[in-house]
Amino acid sequence: MSSHFHKIFQGHDEMSVRYDAKQEAIWTYFKPSGRPCFSPALLKESKSIQKSIIGYFQNGGKKPYPVRYIVMASQTPGVFNLGGDLNLFIKLIAEQRRDLLLEYATACIDICYPNSVALDLSITTITLVEGSALGGGMESAMSSNVLIAEEHAQMGVPEIRSNLFPGMGAYSFIARKVGAKTAQEMLQKGEVYSAREMYNLKIVDVLADKGKGYEAVDEYIRKHKRIANGMRAIEKVKQFYDPVTYEELMGITRIWVDAAFQLSDKDIRVMQRLVKAQNRSIDPHDGEGKNHVLRTKQNRRFAQHNVSFPLLDSSGQTIPLDRRKTERRNGDHWQFADKAQDIDDLKARKGQHIGDSI
Repeated sequence: MSSHFHKIFQGHDEMSVRYDAKQEAIWTYFKPSGRPCFSPALLKESKSIQKSIIGYFQNGGKKPYPVRYIVMASQTPGVFNLGGDLNLFIKLIAEQRRDLLLEYATACIDICYPNSVALDLSITTITLVEGSALGGGMESAMSSNVLIAEEHAQMGVPEIRSNLFPGMGAYSFIARKVGAKTAQEMLQKGEVYSAREMYNLKIVDVLADKGKGYEAVDEYIRKHKRIANGMRAIEKVKQFYDPVTYEELMGITRIWVDAAFQLSDKDIRVMQRLVKAQNRSIDPHDGEGKNHVLRTKQNRRFAQHNVSFPLLDSSGQTIPLDRRKTERRNGDHWQFADKAQDIDDLKARKGQHIGDSI
């Protein structure tokens, strides 16, 4: 078994990863231990998974585990992702730590940008939204090549309600799909839309019935495989013709940080109320926003003792690790110690491949 393939599935607390052999797809799931937002710990694990997949390709990894698709989804019932870590924003603004807020925002860009260019690999990135995708949650969802959403899902960028704007790619991704005028209107209004409304706007690419998200992804992949060479070429042409560049996203992020440090006390109180409301919506009995994570195929337990993970189960799915032996690691994850090495190297320059630099 390829050690590089094995590495993709190891060492994650805030994410789950599985391999679907039939689809030739790696499924990545958000499974945050706290409020379902982009905590620094979740960002760090997302980046680790991206780097491991790139490493697998760089080391010639194709057979027996070909990877043609990466699917981003969530295990939190009713929620894809609620966006930025508002508690962290409030803390850093209060402490006047502009450097750390920029560092956090940059880490968000360093997830969205590679996803938008399919890690500069011969793959297709797909997002499946089965619940609420708000703010940074919507931005990350839109960063994929294909956005699939169940009809009951909700999406929006409501940051204007706290006198801010979504600064991690919303304008860039929306404008390139539906035009700059619509992007500006959506940011200014801060409304939350149904998945059907987003489908009618051409922001959602595939609309699925409630509970049929996996089937919709499976059907899309099945059809895409028939003309995958041409489709991936078109995806590259789209990026070449109207590129979302790292420099653009980074410039907008700096504007967002500047705007965050201009928020009034009243704006901060609005943000604090929003955090409390989100916590109640997740679990009305838990003020800390703890949530119960859905168990899926990759979380099965086994009676065998001498097994090598990951392994394939009877339905062809990959079981990444023996969860009986996995201990949760807690700690302060919001400092990005490897920023200089991992973030600066992500900048996309003309003629440079992301896969060569991460």
